[in-house]
Amino acid sequence: MTKTAGHDAALLVVDIQHGFIDAMDELPVPHAGEVIPIINRLLPLFGVRVASQDWHPPGHGSFASRHPGTRPFDQGELGGVPQIYWPDHCVAGTHGAALHPDLSAHLIQAIFRKGMDPQIDSYSVFNDNARRNPTGLQGYLTSLSVRRLAIAGLALDYCVRWSALDARRLLPDVGVMVVVDACRPVDATTGEEALREMERAGVGLVTSAQILS
Repeated sequence: MTKTAGHDAALLVVDIQHGFIDAMDELPVPHAGEVIPIINRLLPLFGVRVASQDWHPPGHGSFASRHPGTRPFDQGELGGVPQIYWPDHCVAGTHGAALHPDLSAHLIQAIFRKGMDPQIDSYSVFNDNARRNPTGLQGYLTSLSVRRLAIAGLALDYCVRWSALDARRLLPDVGVMVVVDACRPVDATTGEEALREMERAGVGLVTSAQILS
């Protein structure tokens, strides 16, 4: 990409929400706020600019609080697929679910919400974890003839990772890349695993400097 990424290039901004950044009683990702100025510098370069929001109903099945005797980050099953049980976070309509005010949200053209089905979690911005309920993002990008897709946001090891892998699967003719310095992981170890898995799947790993230069 160059300084004018073009009308056929899209930036997907994943879950830049209070619940992952500064709501300390939800699911703060370490150093998450550092990605916002990087994303703000990237947004004007792309012809298509979309974002996602985790938008859970109260008592979502992925919340540890819904399962007596379960603690946050315990593992189990939800909707027939493996599930990490999370602290309550990004509940629809709450402060935690709102986009962070430091994000240049006025440049975002469309927002796709996920995690609204209480019976299944949704990491990918394209689909729920069981691939039963598409969000419409695939059709939106296809309708705009997007040929290159860059992904940034939170968290690298979950929603960014699953979104990138789904993009490779669902948009085989689109070049998919993750802007690594514009992401942060929940955990450094799973972050490294995510990078390796995405690279094996054909996702390009780039830096914001490469796009801006």
